[in-house]
Amino acid sequence: MNKLELMKTANEIRKGIITAVHSAKSGHPGGSLSAADIFTYLYYEELNVDPKNPKKPNRDRFVLSKGHTSPGLYSTLAHKGFFPVEDLKTFRHTGSYLQGHPDMKHIPGVDMTSGSLGQGISAAVGMAISAKLSGDDYRVYTLVGDGELQEGQVWEASMLAGHRKLDNLVVIVDNNNLQIDGAIDEINSPYPIDKKFEAFNFHVINIDGNDFDQIDAAFKEAKTVKGCPTAIIAKTIKGKGVSFMENQASWHGAAPNDEQYKVAMEDLEKVGEALCQK
Repeated sequence: MNKLELMKTANEIRKGIITAVHSAKSGHPGGSLSAADIFTYLYYEELNVDPKNPKKPNRDRFVLSKGHTSPGLYSTLAHKGFFPVEDLKTFRHTGSYLQGHPDMKHIPGVDMTSGSLGQGISAAVGMAISAKLSGDDYRVYTLVGDGELQEGQVWEASMLAGHRKLDNLVVIVDNNNLQIDGAIDEINSPYPIDKKFEAFNFHVINIDGNDFDQIDAAFKEAKTVKGCPTAIIAKTIKGKGVSFMENQASWHGAAPNDEQYKVAMEDLEKVGEALCQK
């Protein structure tokens, strides 16, 4: 895909996020929207995955460590063809396979059940070690939240990843600077994030995580790195694409009502129309 196609796809994925959370009347739109461009790039450009064969042995693995942003992952998987887009409307409904957090047993394309913060990156490190031990060439990617960096387990996992020189591992930090209670630097600052990962022997790349040129360059650079894992620190806008959600911590874990849903979808329609004119 070219950059314009990626931008259009990301916008459709954002529509899916809003649709899912509105339908459920609960969920986490803010961090799903901030990471939508990263989800899009991963599944349309980076990952060796096949919607027709979600369990193929040599597939790349992705772990959503910040599992509460499942609407972002689900919308991406649906648009990629792992399951019907229409099913996003069943998100968090009783009996739906699209639970509030990713479930590897029931959702095609999900490689690890996640949601308890800090555990996803640990599972990803384990997968990367497994690939090294078995001589497999698949790569492992995990997306963590910047508020999630306050969990000690993140750094235990990072210590092991650096020690084992896991150059088949990429940790992406969705650095939107907001968690459920407010700004991360006011609650329990993890900054400087890049220096911390460097201290754990990571190759670190700082980017604008809502800019496809920078996202593309970062993942291409990560593939050239040998002898250490890579951390991509992606500066993003929480609630990206929806006017009243952008940079608002209150939209970390809240669903839009009918009126807000209408405004949000109109915002995204305008973005889509502007992209079509390019």
